[in-house]
Amino acid sequence: MKKNFIISFSFLLGWLICGPVSASESQLIEKFQQGAYSKQGADGCLRCHGRDEAVTELFLSPHGSLDTASSPMAKLQCETCHGPQGKHRGKNEPMINFGDKANVSSTLQDSVCLSCHQNTHRMNWDGSDHERADIACADCHNVHSASDPILAPTSQAQECATCHRREQADFNKRSAHPLADVHMGSEMTCTSCHSAHGSLTESSLKATSINDACYQCHAEKRGPYLWEHAPVVEDCTTCHSAHGSVNEAMLDRRAPQLCQSCHASDGHASRAYSESGNAFVSGQSCLNCHSQIHGSNHPSGSLLQK
Repeated sequence: MKKNFIISFSFLLGWLICGPVSASESQLIEKFQQGAYSKQGADGCLRCHGRDEAVTELFLSPHGSLDTASSPMAKLQCETCHGPQGKHRGKNEPMINFGDKANVSSTLQDSVCLSCHQNTHRMNWDGSDHERADIACADCHNVHSASDPILAPTSQAQECATCHRREQADFNKRSAHPLADVHMGSEMTCTSCHSAHGSLTESSLKATSINDACYQCHAEKRGPYLWEHAPVVEDCTTCHSAHGSVNEAMLDRRAPQLCQSCHASDGHASRAYSESGNAFVSGQSCLNCHSQIHGSNHPSGSLLQK
């Protein structure tokens, strides 16, 4: 016998606010409100679905654990997420399906997940980039899997790349951040910088700004400096590509083109291409002299020189 389970108010509210979108969803909402749960629980479900490995793998996952009180299997079992069985057997009434087999909207799917997973890590989900794009939790997460690929460092980037193709291409360029599944020995993942469930910052960053996100690893660039370089203080991505670049140090462009995109073409800068092989274009170009490009603490470093 299953334990008595009180359906959370947030779950019910999620269904009612959305309202029926189709006849199938309307029927599912009505079943949910009636609460006609099976007395047999998962045993009844497994009579038909027990030979499906995608179903039975649930028992190897946290969602299928009987040792955790918050696990769906410790509550209403399969019906905790898929809704009341009602007359599903025999009359084939629909159940709530997720992911590739979803028969309800992403908002209704998410209301099921958020009835248990509503915490500070997901407080910004409503209005987030993924939520506005109608991405459901089950589009990224595999809740029946013993190991959710989106949570594993070596496979997370591959999952994200199914949608974020441009970023995947950048990570394969000659200069890029070392992702776990691309670079040997690295534990860096997409969620090292981004919050997939939304945040209050640009690009769903975990940090309060782009620079603060960069400083988590590049603390030596934080300063403060006696002589600061304005683009460094304002936004690291003024010069650098956040995911990868064909140029060294993930720069958007090579010097001197990058430098001249901000610095007026006066003085020697205007002669950068006037002669071939001169000091302004050879080697590190502008950085031949202005080597302390992120800032200088030297009394004579007003031009970001040593």
